[in-house]
Formats: sequence, structure tokens, C-alpha cells
Amino acid sequence: MKSSPLNAAEKFDTSRATEYGRQSRIALAGYDACHDLAACMLAAILGDTNPARILVVGAGGTAQEIIAMARLEPSWRFTAVDPSEPMLEAATQQLEANNLLERTDVHLGQVDDLPSDASYDAATLIGVLHHLAGDDAKRQLLRSIRTHLKPGAPLIVAGNQYAYASQPMLLAAWGQRWRQQGASPDEVKVKLGKILQGADPPHSEAAVQKLLHDSGFGDATRFFSSLFWGAWVTCKTV
Repeated sequence: MKSSPLNAAEKFDTSRATEYGRQSRIALAGYDACHDLAACMLAAILGDTNPARILVVGAGGTAQEIIAMARLEPSWRFTAVDPSEPMLEAATQQLEANNLLERTDVHLGQVDDLPSDASYDAATLIGVLHHLAGDDAKRQLLRSIRTHLKPGAPLIVAGNQYAYASQPMLLAAWGQRWRQQGASPDEVKVKLGKILQGADPPHSEAAVQKLLHDSGFGDATRFFSSLFWGAWVTCKTV
């Protein structure tokens, strides 16, 4: 059965939300750098668009993309959307700790739940697509985001690519990354088992490009890479 965004959110329970910040920074070498560069890319594209309104899809957990963007652009405002209540609560705590709740509208639910007339200057989708099973669910989410973007608005997409088992060297290096951070051999084996069973990433950069084209976005430029992870910027086509 194909998973919807709502079904995918069920994986992110309270236990996972609690450990998300630490686990993500191990699983993705360069976690903070990716978010910092995403903010830089949007600032470079938007230029003097102030105050810009940014849609942050899948904001739950660390809210790191909002923290990075807010640090760079003090006049930007954000709408944070996530279907997982524990993850969104964890993000809200981070926003509160960084004095950003006044600049952020927090929405529990889907992009489709936003008001139909809500319009944004840019959007981010970081660490989400590979949790949706099948291309139909991925395109559905991308098209929902496109509906709320102004003409020509940029979108940051970041997440895992490749069928994991098709890249044994990267998979082995990913396991070594966990060992480097203190995981035992048994813990590494569990981590590898989870990644092989728990997600459905696009199988190549070309597949990412096709999903974006099919959903009404232009050619994407990759600006960050780390083992399976890639980050791209694209723009809504007119």
C-alpha cells in the first residue's frame, strides 16, 4: 500500500521526535551546513524581497531551516507545517528557545490544509520526500506546495536519493559514520536495517529532476551533497 504524507507522519512518534536532533546530525554529516546553505540560496535568489514569507514543509524536529533563515534575514516570516504532532511540538520548543515564535505561524497538518489564498515567496522541503512511498505521493506534495507559491518563487528540496541497496559503498560508509559516533557493531546493524526498510527515496538525481518537472518546477541546481543526501534549489514555472 502506498503511504500518504499522513501515514508517513506516523513514523515520527514522541520517541523519535525526542532523539531527532541528535540522530539527524549523525545520519546526515553536514546537517547544519545544509540548512545554512539553504538559507543562503534563498537569500541570494530573493534579494530585496522583504519582508518575505517562507513556507517550511516538514518543519518538525529541530526547526533548523527556520533558525538558519531567521538568523540571516531578520525581516522574513515563516509558516511551519508538519503532520506529526510530536515533531511539531519539538520544533515549537526550538522556535521558542530562539525567540522565533512571533515570526512563525505553526500548523499541524498538511500543506492542503492551509488557506487556499495563502501565498509565499519561497518554500523549503527538507528531509521529507524520501519518507513518502511512491512517486504519486511525492508529486502530490510538490504540487500542493507549488499551488501556494508565487510565480517564479524558489523551492529548496533536500533529502536522500538512490535505492539504498544499490549503493553498497555509500551504505557501508553510512554505517561507519554511526560507528565513528560511538555506535556498537550491533547498533550499526540495526541502523542499516532501518534505512533499508524505512524509506523510499528517488533513485537518482535525474529522478528528483523528473519529479520536480512533473510537478511544475524548473531545472534544479544541486548545492549540497553528503553520501545519500542531496539538496537542490528550483523555481516554480510560470
